Amino acid sequence: MKILVLVDGSKWSQKAALHAFAIARTKKAKVVLFSVLDRREVRAIAFHTSFRSGNLEEIQNFEETLWKENKKGIKDVLTTLLELGQSEGINCSFKIVEGPAKDRILEEANSGNYSLVVMGAYGKSGKTRIGSLLEDVVGHIKPPVMIVR
Repeated sequence: MKILVLVDGSKWSQKAALHAFAIARTKKAKVVLFSVLDRREVRAIAFHTSFRSGNLEEIQNFEETLWKENKKGIKDVLTTLLELGQSEGINCSFKIVEGPAKDRILEEANSGNYSLVVMGAYGKSGKTRIGSLLEDVVGHIKPPVMIVR
């Protein structure tokens, strides 16, 4: 059995990883922690922030700084989860890819021979309604999907 856990750094995705670890312990499953970084999101934040501050000349520098921080941040989250899983005796790894989140998630979930996909019900925004990414992908993922709240 192989379980894919979608991790965006939110507390909900970290909670999803803990549920996946519980399943993996009982089923002797492998867990793959998976995260997607989308440069378009970083570019939009950099533009918006630079526009508001009136400092449009610094968009590119700000974008690169944000990009590096995002990569480091998600790698830190995944490393912490990986170490936790491994300390519990779980066969665990992580994977970070770049691109549009919906596309990369569907590619991985549908081509990785996964028995289960686990994801948080909400994303990083912390909004109280089901996450828009979840709405975009859940109906197109071939393996069973577990949504954690």
